[in-house]
Amino acid sequence: MANKSTKKNLQEELILAGIEELNNNGFHNFSVRRIAAKCGVSCAAPYKHFKDKSEFMAAIIEYINFIWARRQLAIVKNNSGDIKKLLVEISVDYIRFLVENPHFRSILMMKDEDFDEKFDNMKAQMSKRVLKLINKFCKEAEMPDTVAQRKFYIVRALIYGASLMFDNGEIEYNEENLSYFADAITREFDLP
Repeated sequence: MANKSTKKNLQEELILAGIEELNNNGFHNFSVRRIAAKCGVSCAAPYKHFKDKSEFMAAIIEYINFIWARRQLAIVKNNSGDIKKLLVEISVDYIRFLVENPHFRSILMMKDEDFDEKFDNMKAQMSKRVLKLINKFCKEAEMPDTVAQRKFYIVRALIYGASLMFDNGEIEYNEENLSYFADAITREFDLP
């Protein structure tokens, strides 16, 4: 059993080193050899966990998705059932997640011709819950699907815009400024 735990710990260590490697060197210069060296293992060791570079990339994106999904579930668990309030809470926490984890954000926003549709679909998983909630909210409010799609785009733009503005220092990252974005997101759901 201890061996399995060690194997799991090494896999996570490799993923974390892979995140750092992607951020430092990008997709084209991604080196499994450097990752192995950073983790103090042989060059062959990562291939016991990931069959190739593509599977390694997928594991990194899945790891980021898992961390975000866990945070979302905690928000859902503590929500009273008010969909609009839940949407705002998840959206604001997603801003926090992106600002507090810039190494994740850069991977999620990475665009590369070698990142195929599979990776784009995996990255899109981050938004699935919000999209489902927006569709549910709009359906209950008897709004057409086109309105739900528009609201999804606007909320996503607010989230990504806010995270970049905070990261660039255009806006100070604090609760008061986060509340402005929460107000903007709330207003979007008050509009038809």
